[in-house]
Amino acid sequence: MCMKTTIQIDVELKKLLDELKIHEREPYSSVIRRLIMSKVDEEPLSPEVLEKIEKAISDIKEGRVYTSEEVKRELGI
Repeated sequence: MCMKTTIQIDVELKKLLDELKIHEREPYSSVIRRLIMSKVDEEPLSPEVLEKIEKAISDIKEGRVYTSEEVKRELGI
């Protein structure tokens, strides 16, 4: 059995939800579920990968980067 509840949202948010409907009669619960599912990451990044990403961002901010031309020259391309 699916229980239903009522929530309060402001008029502007309702307008945004209306714009996201696939068809005019789509229930808001479907719109909200679709939005939530689009943000659920079924394969989250591991701590090791996140650490490597942070290091790469730090390298970029500190200028430890190579241009495409430098990489091509180094690889003899």
